[in-house]
Amino acid sequence: MPAFTPRDLPLQDLHIVLGVTGSISCYKAADLASKLRQAGAAVEVVMTPAAAQFISPLTFRSLTGRDVIVDMFQAAEAEAHVEVARRADAMVIAPATADCLASLAHGLAGDMVALTALATRAPILLAPAMDNHMWEHPATQENVLTLRERGVAFVGPMEGRLASGRTGAGRLAEVPQIIGALRQLLGQRTGDLRGRHIVVSAGGTHEPLDPVRFIGNRSSGRMGFAIAEAARDRGAFVTLVAGPVALETPWGIQRVDIQTVAEMLVALEQATADSDAIIMAAAPADFRPAHPADHKIKKAPDQSSLTIELAQNPDIIASLPGGGVRVGFAAETRNLADYARQKLPAKRLHFIVANDVSAPGSGFGTETNQVVIFHDDGRVEEFPLLSKYAVAHLILDRVRERLQPQS
Repeated sequence: MPAFTPRDLPLQDLHIVLGVTGSISCYKAADLASKLRQAGAAVEVVMTPAAAQFISPLTFRSLTGRDVIVDMFQAAEAEAHVEVARRADAMVIAPATADCLASLAHGLAGDMVALTALATRAPILLAPAMDNHMWEHPATQENVLTLRERGVAFVGPMEGRLASGRTGAGRLAEVPQIIGALRQLLGQRTGDLRGRHIVVSAGGTHEPLDPVRFIGNRSSGRMGFAIAEAARDRGAFVTLVAGPVALETPWGIQRVDIQTVAEMLVALEQATADSDAIIMAAAPADFRPAHPADHKIKKAPDQSSLTIELAQNPDIIASLPGGGVRVGFAAETRNLADYARQKLPAKRLHFIVANDVSAPGSGFGTETNQVVIFHDDGRVEEFPLLSKYAVAHLILDRVRERLQPQS
């Protein structure tokens, strides 16, 4: 079993106020409340009377373990809107209706959600949900612009099928997108990597043999994506250069998709021109077919073997001229320490993260990793089996120590 650390919970010990207003998409707010708690947050829910027509306050009370306030005058706590607002580390309003946006933009306080939003000094994230014509109306767009100018953050609305059966912009963002936007918002306010540009590579590459076949490896990209998320959560602007992987782009991260080592090298050269750090978590192919076929290679009736000539790919991190703090990875199946130490000077790395991909829980496609960090000054740090998100923070701690002061 992996060792559990507080860093497995990205919202550990934070107090999040969840405002719920009257939309059919209220059902997603219940899942959001649950997922916020799973991420380590204490969740307190305030609702409008309209929202209570769509979903019972008891649902949120069951999910959060806290009383839900709909009517300020029936709350057990005196001046409930003020006290809830002061407890908040952040307030999320999901769904946020057109009426909610108008109230907040014009300082109206007709319900508990608007009262709390007006009283809090915590960052506010709005997740709008409404008919696409309502969203596109000039009055709504003016309200959105007003709120943005005041520092209110938005996630969505998304394009898609609406409750009316029409299609357009107005769908409530999905729960992972809302939580990602919240984590980004908090990182930009208090994270120790604010103002930094972190470049991360992830996944393997596909080197074409013919139009339908390729040479690649089993890299899932999970380690690189975890590093990108952790860097975003700490306030960094993140560029993620990703090979062909089956992973959703984390909210707030600039993703560049590539297929081959040559494409990855070009993308990283561009991304690292102004970066503070490059973390090379990808597993690019060492070799490529020297002469890829223009058409699918066909099997002859009497053919028993096929010989493919391979050419060596460039070493990406060794080829990059700068990038700031330089971090490499060594995925090995034997002689872990020897191979990792050899790569440090050859690739001009500040440190290298090594793991035995044949070890249980530490290989490609797992949610966990067990790493050893070898530093260019000779230090060696060994860690137990951890979640990849926790490992990502260990790496970023060491990147932060190496960063040059910001001008």
